[in-house]
Order: sequence, then structure tokens, then C-alpha cells
Amino acid sequence: MKYELILLAAGQGKRMELGRNKMWLELSGNVLFLHTIRTFLEDDACCRIVVVVKEDELDYVRAMVDALHVQKEILIVMGGSERQYSVAKGLAECGQLADVVLVHDGARPFVDQSMINRLLSGVAAHGATICGMPVKDTMKRVRDGMIEETIDRSVLWQVQTPQAFRTEILKQAHEIAAAAEFLGTDEASLVERLGMTVHMVEGSYNNIKVTTPEDIAFAEAILQEKWRNRV
Repeated sequence: MKYELILLAAGQGKRMELGRNKMWLELSGNVLFLHTIRTFLEDDACCRIVVVVKEDELDYVRAMVDALHVQKEILIVMGGSERQYSVAKGLAECGQLADVVLVHDGARPFVDQSMINRLLSGVAAHGATICGMPVKDTMKRVRDGMIEETIDRSVLWQVQTPQAFRTEILKQAHEIAAAAEFLGTDEASLVERLGMTVHMVEGSYNNIKVTTPEDIAFAEAILQEKWRNRV
């Protein structure tokens, strides 16, 4: 099954305390962006990549993509003020080469082929599939510093990306959300508003989003382990 990818790379890096986009944070000799895009560049099922970036980084990213010298089509578009608006900008370029779209956070560099395969199998069967992992810790509902209840963690999953959808489903979800001025936390939340069931497949506990300075050491450790396994 072929798919188009929307790769979100228009982050601000505020929680990373970098003062710049965390996409250009260096990990083991390459910037975060390159670690993330590599798996999709190597996947024959990925027929087009739409990279969504900040306006002032358009030329920088174009130069970086040109330097990759790959045959796969890579479009670069300007993002919006919110994640949802950035996805909509990328989605406007999708639907011509495939009827499935994946949306992935550029700050998740450890997506792997097995994860993508599970998503594609899920979206082929159900039309909307995301990945995640069961939470490990005890979960409490807290208000004003006081515990209200202990939540059954057996039904709780941490949501990750990629998230996979039939393109027409995600486009409809975005159109309805825009008309209602609804701002969701992820693509699945928009599709859920259509009354559709979004299915979950297993991602990986290593599929972290590099968000805070503490994540850098974890990311470096994962990269070192991957390198040792290749040797």
C-alpha cells in the first residue's frame, strides 16, 4: 500500500530551551530532522514526503533536502501557527499519488519499518489507525493538588505518531474541525469527531518525542544501541 507522508518540522523548541527549532539539534553527528526522515526515505511504500516548516526556515530546509540527492519526491511547505493548521497545509498537497496519508512528528526520530507496516495494515482494514503504547505508571486524576481518583491504567495508552488515515477521511475531519473552530490535540481527535472509530496498533517505547533537554540523553542512548546492533 502506497502512502504520502506529512512530516511536521515547524516546531519552536521552547521546552527544549534551545532558542531555536529543535529539528536542528544534533544527535550522533546528524540533525534530528535527518534521523527522522531516513526511515521514510528508505520505505518504497512512501511515494511522497511533504515537509512542513517555519517560513523563515524554508530556504534552509530546501538546501538540506537538495543535499540528500534522493529520487523520492519531497515537497516543502510553510506551516501554520498551530500543529493542526500545519497538518492542514501539508494535507492540501496530498491525495494525488496515494489514498493514504501518514502524519508524523519530526521530533520522533525512532519510527521504524515494522511500526509503519502495522499502521498500513490497520488503515487498510479500518481507514483510521494510530500507534501508541500502554502506560506503565499508576495514573491519578488530580485537581488543585488533590487526588480525585485512581484511573484504571489497563485502558490507557500513550499516543504516538505516525498516525495513518485514508486521505479523504482526514480531509473531511479537518474541514469539519475548521468550520467548528475546533482545535484538537492530534489528527485522531479530529477523526473521532466524525463518529469514526480510530484503531490503535503498537508503536514502541523507544518512539519518543524529543521535547525536553532530558530527552536528549535518552535519544543518544537509543542511537548508540541501534549502532551496536548494526555492527
